[in-house]
Amino acid sequence: MRKYNIWRPIMLILVVFVTRSLVTTVCLLFGMSEESAGSVAMIGMIIAALIMYNRMMKTTRRK
Repeated sequence: MRKYNIWRPIMLILVVFVTRSLVTTVCLLFGMSEESAGSVAMIGMIIAALIMYNRMMKTTRRK
């Protein structure tokens, strides 16, 4: 485990949970049911995690 950065997974988890709460809140404000808002939030979490992971790994691949 050479040069393991503990902050990357922590940042990934934080971004995912913030995205989930933001998307859920916005969906509920627009009148969606809680189940539908949760489903949309799950999709938003997955997309945010993939984007964040790709951006973090882009700098690692260049070295």
